Amino acid sequence: MQIPTFTVDAFTDRPFSGNPAAVCLLESDLNEDVHQKIATEMNLSETAFIRKLHPGDDFTKSRCSGLQSLSVSSWSWLPPFPSASSHSFHLESELAPQGRLTGSCFGLRWFTPANEVPLCGHATLAAAAVLFHIRKNTNAVLTFVTLSGELKARRMEDHIVLDLPLYLTYPQLLQEVEDLIKAAIGDMVVQDLRYSPDTKKLLVRLSDAYERSVLEELQVNAQRFLSAEKTGKVKGLILTLKGNSSGKHKGHDFYSRYFAPWYGIPEDPVTGSAHAVLSSYWSEQLGKKEMLAFQCSRRGGELKISLRNDGRVDIAGQIAIVLKGNLTL
Repeated sequence: MQIPTFTVDAFTDRPFSGNPAAVCLLESDLNEDVHQKIATEMNLSETAFIRKLHPGDDFTKSRCSGLQSLSVSSWSWLPPFPSASSHSFHLESELAPQGRLTGSCFGLRWFTPANEVPLCGHATLAAAAVLFHIRKNTNAVLTFVTLSGELKARRMEDHIVLDLPLYLTYPQLLQEVEDLIKAAIGDMVVQDLRYSPDTKKLLVRLSDAYERSVLEELQVNAQRFLSAEKTGKVKGLILTLKGNSSGKHKGHDFYSRYFAPWYGIPEDPVTGSAHAVLSSYWSEQLGKKEMLAFQCSRRGGELKISLRNDGRVDIAGQIAIVLKGNLTL
């Protein structure tokens, strides 16, 4: 079996920066364990699997007409997943009017080298890039059916815009996660601490007195998080910092870094799903709905953010396709 496979650098317009994701186009079913084996073989933070929903579909022009209200469990290609039942509501509630999915519609799953995850922004951007730029999909909007419901991607000039859920954060007691924070940043000053229960992400805002360079140069041993996190509720840690209105890095509203050793990812270079959390927090803090963000990993990446009135967020980024080939099984 030959599986068309691509590597796409997301949230950048230059090769070897942004966040790389592998994208596999599936013409037929794979055994469940093969998805994970491929993701482990790719050894990138995420591998995305795009799947046709009907045998007659075409990667270039598939339509979504005829799909009625569905739940996650309705698709045999979606495996049993610990939180699948909690995601079925999102899928049904986010369908278009009359319960119909719109645009060019495909199934989409994401795997880290360690396990499957319910949402990944940069690999969704990469998947859309493969369909738009390599398969020349003729639709203006792509719809992906996922464990996080219906996600849309559309073209906007030289960017691809992702329509993602917007996740709220709530104040978090320092005492509950003090060991984890100390393992991450030592004795640095924390200005705010929030938790997103929907995503199990802990948001740590560093003092506004710090410059971007402090966040960039911070040495973090994410493997220490696994023993330091004792609540069992944190599966991702965001470090974030308010942007500067002056200096050489002016223009970015906020900066961040993201760590997820619980999913086998010590540090993720640029993370769309983390910005679905960061967007709600910084919009509240800054009083803005349009923002420009930069993730300060070694590779780095830029995200354009626009909060919508329907409780979702548009996150736009550029891409660079760096590898095309076939995986042989």
